[in-house]
Amino acid sequence: MAASIIYRRIPPCDQALVREAARYGVADLHECMAVIPGRMALLKPEMKALNPGLRVAGQAVTAQNFPGDALGVHKAIQLAEAGQVVVVTCGGGTDGAMLGDLLATYARAKGIAGIIIEGAIRDTDALREMRFPVWSTAINSAHDEKRGPAAVNVPIVCSGVSIKPGDVICADGDGVLAIPRHLLAGAVAGARVRAAKEIEIRAKLKAGKTLFEIMGIQSLIEAAEMEERDCTWADDPEMQA
Repeated sequence: MAASIIYRRIPPCDQALVREAARYGVADLHECMAVIPGRMALLKPEMKALNPGLRVAGQAVTAQNFPGDALGVHKAIQLAEAGQVVVVTCGGGTDGAMLGDLLATYARAKGIAGIIIEGAIRDTDALREMRFPVWSTAINSAHDEKRGPAAVNVPIVCSGVSIKPGDVICADGDGVLAIPRHLLAGAVAGARVRAAKEIEIRAKLKAGKTLFEIMGIQSLIEAAEMEERDCTWADDPEMQA
């Protein structure tokens, strides 16, 4: 793991853009990034929301931990400021829970937007009742240690994605996206256009148009050279050969 070190600060970011990013879904922001950066920024589907219906966006405060040890998590939450998102990894280990309801209560009191954990959480009934924004890859009631080593606010790899301190984390029921700071403006601008376009599409659907027509799916089928035959599969002589 990274050297056992703690950086108290993260790089700054345009907070107006972060607030606007919070208005859009993960899917829209992801779609508005270029294909390769967009896929590289999307955490694996194993990262799931504990409380569906919640959406967060904020700069990442990162914590690299030894498997089963939450010392770095506590420090990251202590350093994190209101509106920021704590992102935790312990190399995918699930031996000890990295978060429970008491630590979440502390995080909420500080105004932390949410917590992303590649690892286990516990006290899930209480966390659901709190409606605290948390995403994790596992649930395990096992006790965690607080011995270290750990590193805070260093670049980490979380659920397959390289995340730097200060990157903008966007999360909702569809998953988690880590947008590098230099790509945030483009992603938000694209999502803004996409949101306006979807309003137009919904109006057309209400007016009786089909999505097949609106999106020009038939022309895409023709471009893909997909042959249509006016018969059933069982009646096609070629399929019976």
